[in-house]
Amino acid sequence: MEEEKKKSRVLIIGATGRLGQCMTRFSIESGHPTFALIRNSTLSDPSKSPKLQSLSGAGVTLLNGSLEDEGSLEEAVRKVDVVISAIPSKHVLDQKLLIKVIKRAGSIKRFVPAEYGADPDKTQVSDLDHGFYAKKSEIKRLIESEGIPHTYICCGLFMRILLPSLAQPGLDSPPIDKVTVFGDGNVKGFTFLLNSITFKFLKTYESHGLKVSCFFCSVCVLVAVFVNEVDAAAFTIKTIDDPRTLNKTLYLRPPGNVCSMNDLVELWEGKIEKKLVKTFVTENQLLKKIKETPYPDNMEMVFIYSVFVKGDHTYFDIESSGGVSGTELYPDVKYMTVSEFLDTLL
Repeated sequence: MEEEKKKSRVLIIGATGRLGQCMTRFSIESGHPTFALIRNSTLSDPSKSPKLQSLSGAGVTLLNGSLEDEGSLEEAVRKVDVVISAIPSKHVLDQKLLIKVIKRAGSIKRFVPAEYGADPDKTQVSDLDHGFYAKKSEIKRLIESEGIPHTYICCGLFMRILLPSLAQPGLDSPPIDKVTVFGDGNVKGFTFLLNSITFKFLKTYESHGLKVSCFFCSVCVLVAVFVNEVDAAAFTIKTIDDPRTLNKTLYLRPPGNVCSMNDLVELWEGKIEKKLVKTFVTENQLLKKIKETPYPDNMEMVFIYSVFVKGDHTYFDIESSGGVSGTELYPDVKYMTVSEFLDTLL
């Protein structure tokens, strides 16, 4: 009973969505008194009734309100210790009023905003993504400027994005005869880790006033990270009472879920017991196609370019970036691997 009292009270916004439902489930299972903010339109929609009954039946307290209604937000926020936003990326800027209310309440111990993807501060596609990541960075800067305690969750791509087609634009299922590989399939880059032995000075020569430093660094493969939404939710709930993740970014790079495009193709070939005919598309060819394709139809290719060509999920070191690793902090969390997900496509 004493242990139960110590559990934070949690408000989940977006609780009827795919990710939000997983969040509420793990929050309840972890013993957190859990509240869900539900819109009037959802409460009155007969098609949403089974979801709402499932939530309330599991022990979730349903609160009437929305991100546009300041009064309902204030009432909901004052009931809890932790606020988790699980709204879709297209609505990310709708969190501004929520942040204002959290700041004014002054009682929230932690806010987890709707991030759940690549770290928006580290992506290298700002000229291509139509503000997709800039909006998330804008929310982060607002949270930090208001001094709100927070945890950011960066988990790469959800498995339902790109994986069902093996990163083949326009397809809904994986290829069985031929496959397009973007770049050379193995994005390589140089990683300079000043806090490790990766970066080593060997010798300094001085001659005629010229100082030359010779060094080497390891070459790493920059790859994509895929995480199932259920598992992203499980890791998120683990963080909310953990001081190690306060005002930090939790990065998820689960072993078995970090893959180059060649890794994915090889995995799939092994499962269908057949070699696929490969067509290689260069970086310039992919960029040309992205620019020729209107928004939002080109966003799938933007994500492919970001993760498989630029290596935006893994070109940086977690520790030296001031982040923490989810799988290192919570080795007990079981998660679906990419191989297991591909099995579901057979």
